[in-house]
Amino acid sequence: MDTELDELEVITLFVADVPAAKAFYREVFGLPVVYEDDASAVVRLRNLLVNLLAAEQAPELVKPAPVAAPATGVRALLTVRVPDVDTVCAQLAERGVALLNGPVDRPWGRRTAAFADPAGHVWEVAQDLG
Repeated sequence: MDTELDELEVITLFVADVPAAKAFYREVFGLPVVYEDDASAVVRLRNLLVNLLAAEQAPELVKPAPVAAPATGVRALLTVRVPDVDTVCAQLAERGVALLNGPVDRPWGRRTAAFADPAGHVWEVAQDLG
């Protein structure tokens, strides 16, 4: 089947505190803010936008599906490829970010470490060991 569903453009993360989320992505990831209003802030990765949207605005985007509460548990893992996980982990520690796990060598040939943003979204940094 031929589709045009092959290019991820934006990830929207539902957050309780837009200013805190924006500060995290600016300070920890070093990302520029390309748009913001009272309900959101959009930051740019090299190839992707991350929309940090106030959680109370989320129902309009996903109805009739419910918006899950942060305390219900992790439902996604967002992975960023890096050349050296240990170096990135040291940089994260300098910025006050606590790791959830890692760095650890995985059986599928990657070295990974995971951490969460202020809203509980889990990010992983990963390097190829091959």
